[in-house]
Amino acid sequence: MRVFTSAQELAAAVGQCIGPGPWQRVDQARLDAFADATGGPRCTGLGAAAPGYLTLSLLPLLVHDVYRFDNVRLGVNYGVNRVRFPAPVPVGAAIRLLARIAEVEPVDDGMPGGVQLITQLTIRADGQDKPCCVAETVSRIYFEEEP
Repeated sequence: MRVFTSAQELAAAVGQCIGPGPWQRVDQARLDAFADATGGPRCTGLGAAAPGYLTLSLLPLLVHDVYRFDNVRLGVNYGVNRVRFPAPVPVGAAIRLLARIAEVEPVDDGMPGGVQLITQLTIRADGQDKPCCVAETVSRIYFEEEP
């Protein structure tokens, strides 16, 4: 688990890979809960795979196991530049995350201590050659000002 406590520390990590995190199981119960929450179809039976958006929705869980921010006033999920689902996640598979800090830029929006963070996140399923999700996320992190 990598912990960032300042904008300078985060900026120094540009280009670094963090992780991979621990394995998380994508079981039938998780697929059923996702279908219930979204009104989507149930994925069952031999060869069933998790919907891509379920895989994407697991990013907060997986990121929390790889890195976090301390000394923060506010964190904003600002969006996603691109998402791809190159391979399916079979029901019962274990997945894990690898993160790469791509960019850190100061934010000039009137709130001090802010940076915009672009992170390349890759989710892989155990035993698969291709990643099952590749996403470039955009966050704004507002660190507490140092005295």
